[in-house]
Amino acid sequence: MPMIAQVADSLLAIEAEMRRLSIWASEPPPASALESSQPFCIDTLEFTEWLQFIFLPRMTVLVEQGQALPALSGIAPMAEEYFRGQQKRAAGLIRELEVMDQSLSGSSG
Repeated sequence: MPMIAQVADSLLAIEAEMRRLSIWASEPPPASALESSQPFCIDTLEFTEWLQFIFLPRMTVLVEQGQALPALSGIAPMAEEYFRGQQKRAAGLIRELEVMDQSLSGSSG
């Protein structure tokens, strides 16, 4: 499967897992929170908010417009840290983020 299709599938799977875990927000955070210059907007957003309101939309635009995708990704370790102590509950989401990391990094596992 071409990488762009893998990434598109991963985006949908990540959203589905977030909804399954009831961590999909119905309202976006304030615009100012989305303008952080820190990695993962760590100073203004929860990790799950960053996933939903920054990562997924940006990656969707790249996929839809056929733009170059990042050559490296390390989101799963951030999720593991965020869900420390809840790994069993969040295992599906972490697994989907690992798939995304592998797809973007060109690794088959």
